[in-house]
Amino acid sequence: MHPKDRLIVALDVPNALEGLRLVETLGDTVSFYKIGLGMLTGGGLALADEVKNLGKRVFLDLKLFDITATIEHAVRGLAQYEPDFLTVQGDPHVVRAAVAGRGDKPTRILAVTVLTSLDRSDLDLNLIKSGSMAEIVAERARLAFAAGADGVIASPHEAAIIRALPAAKGKLIVTPGVRPLGGDKGDQKRIATPAQAIAEGADHVVIGRPVWQAEDPRAAAEAIQAELLRAHQTNSRP
Repeated sequence: MHPKDRLIVALDVPNALEGLRLVETLGDTVSFYKIGLGMLTGGGLALADEVKNLGKRVFLDLKLFDITATIEHAVRGLAQYEPDFLTVQGDPHVVRAAVAGRGDKPTRILAVTVLTSLDRSDLDLNLIKSGSMAEIVAERARLAFAAGADGVIASPHEAAIIRALPAAKGKLIVTPGVRPLGGDKGDQKRIATPAQAIAEGADHVVIGRPVWQAEDPRAAAEAIQAELLRAHQTNSRP
């Protein structure tokens, strides 16, 4: 994979028109975009179509969760847009239904392990079983892979332990919660720099606000791409 393709910019802007303007501003600096749940009522699926027509890759980050019949039906419909990635919650029954709904479409199903905005105290409040965050994330990743997931969503802090799983061979690890050095962490709790995430085994890093809130979004994206290139060169050395 070319280092430039590792960056996924999150189009977490108010509406599809602003999203399209950002894509045009970033130009050939960015090849991959995330469209999340917050954009869905702002024309997200239409934006996905427009971005695909510009020759870019699209990640629909909807984190679907429901009964199996509903998941299968929803994914079958979404797969008609042929997003490159689509997220569902990492519960095995959800992953299996999503894979069935995807059918022969090229969309890769990514399973959410634990949101990067959560920590162990949040898991306690949600009555999640005891164990470290790394243990919980690794177990959810293993179960998602067994259910047929093409990859997982996890924080950079857990990327290495997931990459070490035998079941992770040939699977994708996509990490949100990534901030350029010195960047504001916002509502994220388990964060790392782009270089750290790649060094830990991530295939792609998802970055939103540090790009679209920047005074010069293109310059911000170029700086991140330069960091990813340096990380690639460092990790490729014998």
